[in-house]
Amino acid sequence: MKSGSNLETVLNSGKFAVTAELGPPKSANKEFVVKRAQILKNYVDAANLTDNQTAIVRMSSTAAARIILDQGVEPVIQITCRDRNRIAIQSDVLGAAALGVKNILCITGDHQCFGNHPDSKNVFDIDSIQLVSVLKMMRDEQKVLGGDAIKTPPQIFIGAAANPFADPLEFRVIRLEKKIKAGADFIQTQCIFDMNRFSEWMKMMEDKGLDRNTHILAGVTPIKSYNMAKHMAENVSGVSVPQEILKRMGKAKDSKEEGVNICVETIEELKKIKGIHGIHIMAVQWEEVVPEIVKRVGLYPRPKI
Repeated sequence: MKSGSNLETVLNSGKFAVTAELGPPKSANKEFVVKRAQILKNYVDAANLTDNQTAIVRMSSTAAARIILDQGVEPVIQITCRDRNRIAIQSDVLGAAALGVKNILCITGDHQCFGNHPDSKNVFDIDSIQLVSVLKMMRDEQKVLGGDAIKTPPQIFIGAAANPFADPLEFRVIRLEKKIKAGADFIQTQCIFDMNRFSEWMKMMEDKGLDRNTHILAGVTPIKSYNMAKHMAENVSGVSVPQEILKRMGKAKDSKEEGVNICVETIEELKKIKGIHGIHIMAVQWEEVVPEIVKRVGLYPRPKI
């Protein structure tokens, strides 16, 4: 079943896709979301709305999705396994679909100890692989996990996340293979700085034929400063920042400009790698730089399909 998703249409057409992240606010400020949607409009095929990222309370991804739909931007909502059981998750999927959401990214979610409610109970009733399979069942088999039929099933394009930089590398490929077999239509990766490691991961993906069974969107992050690069290298789990990039950021006269240059160079390299079908730009609270990046790498204007 086709979802009617613009992102799905772009990817299936063979065009190089562009998505970007939009983090909902830690408030009920609708205008915060509207302004960022207006920045991204026409420069991305869809925008990811995070689900209480870093386990911090934020506006719901589904509510934010409806706001950006009204601005003419297609949303990808993220659903974490951390906060809801299978009943609540399936309910949210039906509600999101009713509001016009056509893309859902299934992720585990950051542990609550990293957020502003460290004593809260996590749920993890199902994991991210099972979540993919549940969404596929709801869409294709037109029934919920308990077996009841869905008269109007959600028409959704199903995504999953991948981290090529966590160890052991072989396990990351096996885990992603399970997500693809469960029904992941597209994959978004962790942000890429270490091209050697990423190329090794992609070679393993290619050897298993996984790149032919799903659409891979490579994650990139423009770095604002040397301190940000150092923090990511030392404190962000699953991110690999080579010494060469740390040196470049440390020597840069204009760190933001250098961070954008590195991001652009990375994208140009990614465009040459077989099996990469697009990029996912995670410009953390820096959405205004996305149009510049998209233009500089020759991915503007976006295809009208």
